[in-house]
Amino acid sequence: MGVPDLLLVGVVLLLGLTGVLVPGVPGAWLVWAAVAWWALQEPRGVAWGLLGGATVLLLAAQAVRWQLPSRRLRDGALDRRLSVSAGLGTLVGFCVPPLVGAPFGFMGGIYVAERLRLGGHGQAVAAVRAAMRAGGWGVFAELFSCLLVAAAWLGVVIAG
Repeated sequence: MGVPDLLLVGVVLLLGLTGVLVPGVPGAWLVWAAVAWWALQEPRGVAWGLLGGATVLLLAAQAVRWQLPSRRLRDGALDRRLSVSAGLGTLVGFCVPPLVGAPFGFMGGIYVAERLRLGGHGQAVAAVRAAMRAGGWGVFAELFSCLLVAAAWLGVVIAG
């Protein structure tokens, strides 16, 4: 697979990662489709192993998401501004202390955005709790699984 094709797969993966944070966009399915397309073009067996692992992981994340509270981010508990903050926080938390920092980054991103908006620590903590109860854990589960798949894909491509 050439560099332009790899870049296209990377762009679709990024669209899928951002799609997780946008309601109505099938982010996890875009991530899976990008890996599937790459695996179909890649002659190595590791590509098929990654596709199988991605399939299992993304289906498990969907099952977890469906088991979590179904209030699905209504009443503006996690609006666009908070989604961007949570997504950036998750990305930083995913990379800085590898993997284990993602949940702290997710909640930290919401906290920082709400602290700037509301001005107080207590109100920001209450806003984080409300956002997480309203569906934030489901979004986090899907985002974390998509980040794991994207990181595994990137690792396989770089190891080449």
